[in-house]
Amino acid sequence: MKGTYFQASGKSEFRKMLKSEWIQWSLNRTPLWNIPKRNWLLRKLFGTMDGNPYLVQIPLHVNYGCNIYVGKNFFANYNCIMMDYAQITIGDNVWLGPNVSLLTANHPLEPKKRQVFHTDDSFHPEKKGNWEIIAPIEIGDDVWIGAGVTVLPGVSIGAGTTIGAGSVVTHDVPPNVLACGNPCRVIRSIDIS
Repeated sequence: MKGTYFQASGKSEFRKMLKSEWIQWSLNRTPLWNIPKRNWLLRKLFGTMDGNPYLVQIPLHVNYGCNIYVGKNFFANYNCIMMDYAQITIGDNVWLGPNVSLLTANHPLEPKKRQVFHTDDSFHPEKKGNWEIIAPIEIGDDVWIGAGVTVLPGVSIGAGTTIGAGSVVTHDVPPNVLACGNPCRVIRSIDIS
């Protein structure tokens, strides 16, 4: 498995998650008519947001938020999950359908590395186990990701691409194609003229 080994432990990780959880709690309770407040909360949650407008339907779930970088005219439909242990970069004019999951973390295949030796404080620096393998996700400009798509760690999706509903994206997808399936594969190119 490609990626960097990561262990979420220590007080700084705990503080980042608490901050993210508080902002998500507020965001997920802000009504649609209050777009200015939603955008303000998104700016506090995400690493960067480049320009306006954005529309993020609630609920939205992230781990940290600060590792997410979003371009202009971003849209995320209901129940979007962004597991941002590693960086998630999203280009301009990207649409995410409902129930899309962007997952930058995976667990080791070896059972011993997955075991967690709990302490009273699950974020204690001496906590052993619970290793994850993380790798960034990059989504180019003008990408549409359909409903129920899962994007796995280390994947890059090229500009102008459409990912069909229900797909599991396990490998990079080139620009300007229609791709779908489990595992996701290119079906045909998209004419951009």
